[in-house]
Amino acid sequence: MATGIRKVAVVGAALSDCGRVDDATPYTLHAQAARRALADAGLDRAVVDGFASAGLGTLAPVEVAEYLGLRPTWVDSTSVGGSTWEVMAAHAADAIAAGHANAVLLVYGSTARADIKAGRRTGNLSFGARGPLQFEVPYGHTLIAKYAMAARRHMIEHGTTIEQLAEVAVQARANAALNPDAVFRAPITVDEVLSGPMIADPFTKLHCCIRSDGGAAVLLAAEELVRDCRTAPVWVLGTGEHVSHAAMSEWEDFTVSPAAVSGRLAFERAGVTPDEMDFAQLYDAFTYMTLVTLEDLGFCGKGEGGAFVEKGRLRVEGGELPVNTDGGGLSAQHPGMRGLFLLVEAVRQLRGEAGDRQVRARDGELPRLGVASGTGGWFCSSGTVVLGRD
Repeated sequence: MATGIRKVAVVGAALSDCGRVDDATPYTLHAQAARRALADAGLDRAVVDGFASAGLGTLAPVEVAEYLGLRPTWVDSTSVGGSTWEVMAAHAADAIAAGHANAVLLVYGSTARADIKAGRRTGNLSFGARGPLQFEVPYGHTLIAKYAMAARRHMIEHGTTIEQLAEVAVQARANAALNPDAVFRAPITVDEVLSGPMIADPFTKLHCCIRSDGGAAVLLAAEELVRDCRTAPVWVLGTGEHVSHAAMSEWEDFTVSPAAVSGRLAFERAGVTPDEMDFAQLYDAFTYMTLVTLEDLGFCGKGEGGAFVEKGRLRVEGGELPVNTDGGGLSAQHPGMRGLFLLVEAVRQLRGEAGDRQVRARDGELPRLGVASGTGGWFCSSGTVVLGRD
Protein backbone atom coordinates (compact mmCIF):
# COMPACT_ATOMS: atom_id res chain seq x y z
CA MET A 1 0.00 0.00 0.00
CA ALA A 2 1.20 3.51 -0.72
CA THR A 3 2.70 5.06 2.37
CA GLY A 4 0.48 7.52 4.22
CA ILE A 5 -2.90 7.61 5.93
CA ARG A 6 -5.38 6.97 3.15
CA LYS A 7 -5.78 3.95 0.92
CA VAL A 8 -5.69 4.67 -2.83
CA ALA A 9 -7.67 2.97 -5.56
CA VAL A 10 -7.99 3.09 -9.32
CA VAL A 11 -11.67 3.92 -9.82
CA GLY A 12 -11.72 4.70 -13.54
CA ALA A 13 -9.86 3.27 -16.52
CA ALA A 14 -10.49 3.65 -20.23
CA LEU A 15 -9.02 3.82 -23.70
CA SER A 16 -9.78 6.28 -26.47
CA ASP A 17 -10.36 5.06 -29.99
CA CYS A 18 -7.21 3.12 -30.87
CA GLY A 19 -5.49 1.48 -33.80
CA ARG A 20 -6.09 3.44 -36.97
CA VAL A 21 -7.52 6.86 -36.11
CA ASP A 22 -7.05 9.26 -39.01
CA ASP A 23 -9.56 11.94 -38.03
CA ALA A 24 -8.42 12.95 -34.53
CA THR A 25 -5.70 15.06 -32.95
CA PRO A 26 -3.71 13.94 -29.91
CA TYR A 27 -5.73 16.40 -27.83
CA THR A 28 -8.93 14.76 -29.04
CA LEU A 29 -7.68 11.35 -27.91
CA HIS A 30 -6.66 12.75 -24.53
CA ALA A 31 -10.14 14.18 -24.04
CA GLN A 32 -11.87 11.05 -25.28
CA ALA A 33 -9.94 8.80 -22.90
CA ALA A 34 -10.39 11.21 -19.98
CA ARG A 35 -14.17 11.46 -20.46
CA ARG A 36 -14.46 7.70 -20.67
CA ALA A 37 -12.39 7.15 -17.53
CA LEU A 38 -14.54 9.60 -15.57
CA ALA A 39 -17.70 7.95 -16.90
CA ASP A 40 -16.27 4.58 -15.95
CA ALA A 41 -15.80 5.82 -12.40
CA GLY A 42 -19.17 7.56 -12.33
CA LEU A 43 -17.56 10.77 -11.12
CA ASP A 44 -17.76 14.33 -12.38
CA ARG A 45 -14.59 16.07 -13.51
CA ALA A 46 -15.13 18.58 -10.68
CA VAL A 47 -13.68 16.04 -8.24
CA VAL A 48 -10.37 15.94 -10.13
CA ASP A 49 -7.84 18.05 -8.26
CA GLY A 50 -4.73 16.30 -9.53
CA PHE A 51 -3.52 15.85 -13.09
CA ALA A 52 -0.59 14.05 -14.70
CA SER A 53 0.37 14.11 -18.37
CA ALA A 54 3.49 13.98 -20.53
CA GLY A 55 4.45 13.97 -24.18
CA LEU A 56 2.13 16.64 -25.55
CA GLY A 57 2.33 20.41 -25.57
CA THR A 58 5.07 22.91 -24.86
CA LEU A 59 4.11 23.07 -21.19
CA ALA A 60 2.86 19.58 -20.46
CA PRO A 61 0.64 19.03 -18.56
CA VAL A 62 -0.54 22.66 -18.48
CA GLU A 63 -1.81 22.70 -22.07
CA VAL A 64 -3.62 19.37 -21.79
CA ALA A 65 -5.24 20.35 -18.48
CA GLU A 66 -6.48 23.56 -20.08
CA TYR A 67 -7.87 21.62 -23.05
CA LEU A 68 -9.74 19.33 -20.67
CA GLY A 69 -11.09 22.22 -18.64
CA LEU A 70 -9.20 21.23 -15.50
CA ARG A 71 -7.53 23.51 -12.95
CA PRO A 72 -5.59 21.07 -10.79
CA THR A 73 -3.85 21.91 -7.54
CA TRP A 74 -1.45 18.94 -7.89
CA VAL A 75 0.37 18.22 -11.15
CA ASP A 76 3.01 15.86 -12.48
CA SER A 77 4.82 16.04 -15.81
CA THR A 78 7.43 13.35 -15.16
CA SER A 79 8.68 12.06 -18.52
CA VAL A 80 10.85 8.96 -18.46
CA GLY A 81 9.68 7.22 -21.61
CA GLY A 82 7.39 4.22 -21.58
CA SER A 83 7.54 3.84 -17.81
CA THR A 84 6.21 7.37 -17.30
CA TRP A 85 2.73 6.24 -16.35
CA GLU A 86 3.72 3.70 -13.73
CA VAL A 87 6.03 6.30 -12.18
CA MET A 88 3.25 8.89 -12.32
CA ALA A 89 0.83 6.41 -10.72
CA ALA A 90 3.32 5.96 -7.89
CA HIS A 91 3.59 9.71 -7.41
CA ALA A 92 -0.18 10.16 -7.55
CA ALA A 93 -0.79 7.37 -5.04
CA ASP A 94 1.69 8.92 -2.62
CA ALA A 95 0.11 12.36 -3.04
CA ILE A 96 -3.40 11.04 -2.41
CA ALA A 97 -2.27 8.95 0.55
CA ALA A 98 -0.63 12.02 2.09
CA GLY A 99 -3.69 14.21 1.52
CA HIS A 100 -2.17 16.45 -1.14
CA ALA A 101 -4.85 15.46 -3.66
CA ASN A 102 -8.13 13.53 -3.65
CA ALA A 103 -8.50 12.38 -7.25
CA VAL A 104 -5.70 12.34 -9.81
CA LEU A 105 -6.28 11.82 -13.52
CA LEU A 106 -3.50 10.29 -15.65
CA VAL A 107 -4.03 10.70 -19.38
CA TYR A 108 -2.15 10.10 -22.61
CA GLY A 109 -2.90 10.25 -26.33
CA SER A 110 -0.92 10.04 -29.56
CA THR A 111 -1.53 9.95 -33.29
CA ALA A 112 1.90 8.46 -33.98
CA ARG A 113 0.67 6.26 -36.81
CA ALA A 114 -1.63 8.80 -38.47
CA ASP A 115 1.03 11.51 -38.38
CA ILE A 116 3.52 9.36 -40.27
CA LYS A 117 0.90 8.26 -42.80
CA ALA A 118 -0.05 11.88 -43.41
CA GLY A 119 3.57 13.05 -43.63
CA ARG A 120 3.29 15.25 -40.55
CA ARG A 121 6.31 13.57 -38.97
CA THR A 122 8.99 11.00 -39.73
CA GLY A 123 10.37 8.06 -37.80
CA ASN A 124 12.78 8.95 -35.00
CA LEU A 125 16.24 7.42 -35.21
CA SER A 126 17.31 8.83 -31.84
CA PHE A 127 16.16 11.01 -28.97
CA GLY A 128 18.63 13.75 -29.87
CA ALA A 129 22.37 14.41 -29.86
CA ARG A 130 22.93 16.53 -26.77
CA GLY A 131 24.48 15.63 -23.46
CA PRO A 132 25.69 12.04 -23.04
CA LEU A 133 23.98 11.00 -26.27
CA GLN A 134 26.45 13.01 -28.34
CA PHE A 135 28.97 10.21 -27.90
CA GLU A 136 26.67 7.56 -29.42
CA VAL A 137 24.46 9.23 -32.03
CA PRO A 138 27.26 9.95 -34.57
CA TYR A 139 27.88 6.23 -34.85
CA GLY A 140 24.32 5.44 -35.86
CA HIS A 141 23.41 3.81 -32.58
CA THR A 142 19.62 4.00 -32.93
CA LEU A 143 17.04 3.26 -30.26
CA ILE A 144 16.27 -0.19 -31.60
CA ALA A 145 19.97 -0.97 -31.96
CA LYS A 146 20.40 -0.46 -28.22
CA TYR A 147 17.69 -3.00 -27.44
CA ALA A 148 19.15 -5.36 -30.02
CA MET A 149 22.59 -5.11 -28.41
CA ALA A 150 21.12 -5.93 -25.02
CA ALA A 151 19.26 -8.92 -26.44
CA ARG A 152 22.40 -10.22 -28.10
CA ARG A 153 24.32 -9.93 -24.83
CA HIS A 154 21.65 -12.00 -23.08
CA MET A 155 21.88 -14.62 -25.84
CA ILE A 156 25.67 -14.81 -25.47
CA GLU A 157 25.75 -14.93 -21.68
CA HIS A 158 22.73 -17.15 -21.02
CA GLY A 159 22.22 -19.17 -24.18
CA THR A 160 18.89 -17.54 -24.95
CA THR A 161 17.81 -18.45 -28.49
CA ILE A 162 16.16 -16.40 -31.17
CA GLU A 163 13.36 -18.97 -31.23
CA GLN A 164 12.68 -18.29 -27.55
CA LEU A 165 12.48 -14.57 -28.20
CA ALA A 166 10.14 -15.26 -31.11
CA GLU A 167 7.86 -17.18 -28.73
CA VAL A 168 7.15 -13.91 -26.94
CA ALA A 169 5.73 -12.44 -30.15
CA VAL A 170 3.78 -15.62 -30.95
CA GLN A 171 2.11 -15.70 -27.53
CA ALA A 172 1.36 -11.97 -27.57
CA ARG A 173 -0.45 -12.49 -30.86
CA ALA A 174 -2.37 -15.45 -29.40
CA ASN A 175 -3.61 -13.15 -26.63
CA ALA A 176 -4.44 -10.43 -29.14
CA ALA A 177 -6.62 -12.90 -31.02
CA LEU A 178 -8.95 -12.79 -27.99
CA ASN A 179 -9.09 -8.99 -28.00
CA PRO A 180 -11.51 -7.53 -30.56
CA ASP A 181 -9.78 -4.14 -30.29
CA ALA A 182 -6.27 -5.40 -31.07
CA VAL A 183 -4.78 -4.11 -34.33
CA PHE A 184 -3.30 -7.48 -35.32
CA ARG A 185 -5.14 -10.69 -34.38
CA ALA A 186 -4.15 -13.29 -36.98
CA PRO A 187 -1.98 -16.08 -35.49
CA ILE A 188 1.74 -16.13 -36.23
CA THR A 189 4.36 -18.84 -35.88
CA VAL A 190 7.95 -18.86 -34.73
CA ASP A 191 9.06 -19.49 -38.31
CA GLU A 192 7.11 -16.45 -39.51
CA VAL A 193 8.77 -14.28 -36.87
CA LEU A 194 12.22 -15.53 -37.84
CA SER A 195 11.70 -15.17 -41.59
CA GLY A 196 10.57 -11.54 -41.47
CA PRO A 197 12.68 -8.60 -42.64
CA MET A 198 15.65 -7.81 -40.41
CA ILE A 199 15.31 -4.53 -38.53
CA ALA A 200 18.25 -4.65 -36.09
CA ASP A 201 20.06 -7.92 -35.54
CA PRO A 202 18.69 -10.12 -33.96
CA PHE A 203 15.27 -8.42 -34.27
CA THR A 204 13.15 -9.04 -37.31
CA LYS A 205 9.96 -7.06 -37.85
CA LEU A 206 7.70 -9.18 -35.64
CA HIS A 207 10.12 -8.86 -32.73
CA CYS A 208 9.21 -5.15 -32.70
CA CYS A 209 6.11 -3.33 -31.50
CA ILE A 210 3.53 -2.04 -33.92
CA ARG A 211 2.83 1.65 -34.47
CA SER A 212 -0.72 2.77 -33.78
CA ASP A 213 -2.84 5.70 -32.70
CA GLY A 214 -4.59 5.79 -29.35
CA GLY A 215 -4.98 7.15 -25.86
CA ALA A 216 -5.64 5.97 -22.34
CA ALA A 217 -6.68 7.41 -18.98
CA VAL A 218 -6.71 6.22 -15.39
CA LEU A 219 -8.34 7.92 -12.41
CA LEU A 220 -6.90 7.31 -8.94
CA ALA A 221 -8.88 8.38 -5.88
CA ALA A 222 -8.78 8.39 -2.10
CA GLU A 223 -10.69 5.66 -0.30
CA GLU A 224 -13.48 7.97 0.86
CA LEU A 225 -14.42 8.65 -2.78
CA VAL A 226 -14.72 4.95 -3.59
CA ARG A 227 -18.27 4.67 -2.22
CA ASP A 228 -19.42 7.26 -4.77
CA CYS A 229 -18.03 5.30 -7.72
CA ARG A 230 -19.94 2.98 -10.01
CA THR A 231 -17.07 0.52 -10.29
CA ALA A 232 -15.37 -1.74 -7.77
CA PRO A 233 -12.06 -0.30 -6.55
CA VAL A 234 -8.72 -1.70 -7.65
CA TRP A 235 -6.31 -0.88 -4.86
CA VAL A 236 -2.77 0.37 -5.34
CA LEU A 237 -0.85 -1.98 -3.05
CA GLY A 238 2.76 -1.08 -3.77
CA THR A 239 4.91 0.85 -6.22
CA GLY A 240 8.56 1.19 -7.16
CA GLU A 241 10.60 3.28 -9.57
CA HIS A 242 14.21 3.30 -10.71
CA VAL A 243 16.49 4.88 -13.31
CA SER A 244 19.73 3.21 -14.31
CA HIS A 245 21.63 4.98 -17.11
CA ALA A 246 21.51 7.33 -20.09
CA ALA A 247 24.62 6.28 -21.99
CA MET A 248 25.00 2.62 -22.89
CA SER A 249 28.59 2.80 -21.65
CA GLU A 250 27.23 3.49 -18.15
CA TRP A 251 24.93 0.45 -18.12
CA GLU A 252 26.73 -2.03 -15.92
CA ASP A 253 24.95 -5.16 -17.18
CA PHE A 254 22.94 -5.32 -20.41
CA THR A 255 21.11 -8.40 -19.10
CA VAL A 256 19.61 -6.61 -16.08
CA SER A 257 16.88 -4.00 -16.51
CA PRO A 258 15.84 -1.33 -13.99
CA ALA A 259 12.76 -3.46 -13.25
CA ALA A 260 15.07 -5.50 -11.00
CA VAL A 261 14.94 -2.57 -8.56
CA SER A 262 11.47 -1.13 -9.18
CA GLY A 263 9.90 -4.58 -9.00
CA ARG A 264 11.62 -5.50 -5.75
CA LEU A 265 10.49 -2.24 -4.18
CA ALA A 266 6.91 -2.62 -5.39
CA PHE A 267 6.54 -6.19 -4.14
CA GLU A 268 8.16 -5.38 -0.80
CA ARG A 269 5.92 -2.36 -0.24
CA ALA A 270 2.84 -4.36 -1.23
CA GLY A 271 3.82 -7.20 1.08
CA VAL A 272 3.39 -9.82 -1.65
CA THR A 273 5.63 -11.95 -3.87
CA PRO A 274 5.82 -12.51 -7.63
CA ASP A 275 4.47 -16.05 -7.13
CA GLU A 276 1.17 -14.56 -5.94
CA MET A 277 0.52 -12.61 -9.15
CA ASP A 278 -2.34 -13.83 -11.35
CA PHE A 279 -1.05 -11.93 -14.39
CA ALA A 280 1.58 -9.41 -15.49
CA GLN A 281 1.30 -6.47 -17.89
CA LEU A 282 4.82 -5.69 -19.12
CA TYR A 283 6.17 -3.11 -21.53
CA ASP A 284 7.01 -4.87 -24.78
CA ALA A 285 8.38 -2.54 -27.41
CA PHE A 286 10.60 -5.54 -28.31
CA THR A 287 10.40 -9.21 -27.41
CA TYR A 288 13.54 -9.06 -25.29
CA MET A 289 11.89 -6.52 -22.99
CA THR A 290 9.26 -9.04 -21.97
CA LEU A 291 11.79 -11.79 -21.37
CA VAL A 292 14.25 -9.80 -19.28
CA THR A 293 11.50 -8.06 -17.29
CA LEU A 294 10.08 -11.45 -16.33
CA GLU A 295 13.49 -12.34 -14.94
CA ASP A 296 14.03 -9.07 -13.16
CA LEU A 297 10.60 -9.06 -11.52
CA GLY A 298 11.40 -12.49 -10.10
CA PHE A 299 9.09 -14.72 -12.10
CA CYS A 300 12.12 -16.80 -13.04
CA GLY A 301 15.86 -16.71 -12.37
CA LYS A 302 18.39 -14.62 -14.27
CA GLY A 303 19.15 -16.36 -17.55
CA GLU A 304 16.06 -18.57 -17.29
CA GLY A 305 13.72 -16.30 -19.24
CA GLY A 306 14.16 -18.17 -22.51
CA ALA A 307 13.15 -21.51 -21.01
CA PHE A 308 10.32 -19.79 -19.13
CA VAL A 309 8.65 -18.25 -22.18
CA GLU A 310 9.05 -21.19 -24.57
CA LYS A 311 6.56 -23.34 -22.65
CA GLY A 312 3.54 -21.18 -23.48
CA ARG A 313 3.36 -19.68 -20.01
CA LEU A 314 2.43 -16.19 -21.28
CA ARG A 315 -0.85 -17.18 -22.91
CA VAL A 316 -4.27 -16.27 -21.54
CA GLU A 317 -5.50 -19.69 -22.55
CA GLY A 318 -3.57 -22.31 -20.62
CA GLY A 319 -0.67 -20.13 -19.51
CA GLU A 320 0.71 -20.27 -15.97
CA LEU A 321 1.37 -16.51 -15.96
CA PRO A 322 -0.70 -14.66 -18.56
CA VAL A 323 1.36 -11.70 -19.78
CA ASN A 324 0.12 -8.74 -21.83
CA THR A 325 -3.35 -10.16 -21.94
CA ASP A 326 -4.59 -7.62 -24.49
CA GLY A 327 -1.85 -8.53 -26.99
CA GLY A 328 0.60 -5.90 -25.78
CA GLY A 329 2.54 -3.44 -27.85
CA LEU A 330 3.59 -6.27 -30.14
CA SER A 331 0.04 -6.85 -31.41
CA ALA A 332 -2.69 -4.79 -29.70
CA GLN A 333 -1.62 -1.15 -29.86
CA HIS A 334 1.48 0.97 -29.31
CA PRO A 335 1.01 4.72 -29.87
CA GLY A 336 4.25 5.73 -28.16
CA MET A 337 4.63 5.76 -24.39
CA ARG A 338 2.44 2.72 -23.77
CA GLY A 339 2.75 2.42 -19.99
CA LEU A 340 -0.75 3.73 -19.27
CA PHE A 341 -2.28 0.98 -21.40
CA LEU A 342 -0.71 -1.57 -19.04
CA LEU A 343 -2.57 -0.06 -16.10
CA VAL A 344 -5.90 0.01 -17.97
CA GLU A 345 -5.60 -3.66 -18.91
CA ALA A 346 -4.59 -4.64 -15.37
CA VAL A 347 -7.65 -2.86 -13.95
CA ARG A 348 -9.98 -4.52 -16.45
CA GLN A 349 -8.59 -7.94 -15.60
CA LEU A 350 -9.02 -7.44 -11.86
CA ARG A 351 -12.58 -6.24 -12.35
CA GLY A 352 -13.47 -9.16 -14.60
CA GLU A 353 -14.16 -6.91 -17.59
CA ALA A 354 -11.78 -8.45 -20.13
CA GLY A 355 -14.26 -10.56 -22.09
CA ASP A 356 -12.80 -13.49 -23.99
CA ARG A 357 -9.31 -12.72 -22.70
CA GLN A 358 -10.35 -12.76 -19.04
CA VAL A 359 -7.76 -14.35 -16.78
CA ARG A 360 -8.76 -16.65 -13.94
CA ALA A 361 -6.92 -17.30 -10.71
CA ARG A 362 -5.74 -20.80 -9.90
CA ASP A 363 -9.01 -21.50 -8.06
CA GLY A 364 -11.09 -20.44 -11.06
CA GLU A 365 -12.16 -17.15 -9.53
CA LEU A 366 -11.36 -13.69 -10.87
CA PRO A 367 -7.73 -12.60 -10.40
CA ARG A 368 -6.92 -10.96 -7.09
CA LEU A 369 -3.43 -9.61 -7.72
CA GLY A 370 -1.62 -8.30 -10.77
CA VAL A 371 1.43 -6.27 -11.66
CA ALA A 372 2.07 -3.62 -14.31
CA SER A 373 5.69 -2.76 -15.06
CA GLY A 374 6.74 -0.15 -17.59
CA THR A 375 10.15 0.39 -19.14
CA GLY A 376 11.40 3.66 -20.60
CA GLY A 377 14.10 4.84 -22.97
CA TRP A 378 16.52 2.01 -23.74
CA PHE A 379 16.07 0.20 -20.42
CA CYS A 380 16.86 3.54 -18.75
CA SER A 381 13.89 3.68 -16.39
CA SER A 382 11.28 1.46 -14.83
CA GLY A 383 8.09 1.87 -12.84
CA THR A 384 6.24 -1.06 -11.28
CA VAL A 385 2.76 -1.03 -9.72
CA VAL A 386 1.16 -3.91 -7.81
CA LEU A 387 -2.65 -3.83 -7.88
CA GLY A 388 -5.29 -5.87 -6.09
CA ARG A 389 -9.01 -6.13 -5.52
CA ASP A 390 -11.07 -6.71 -2.38
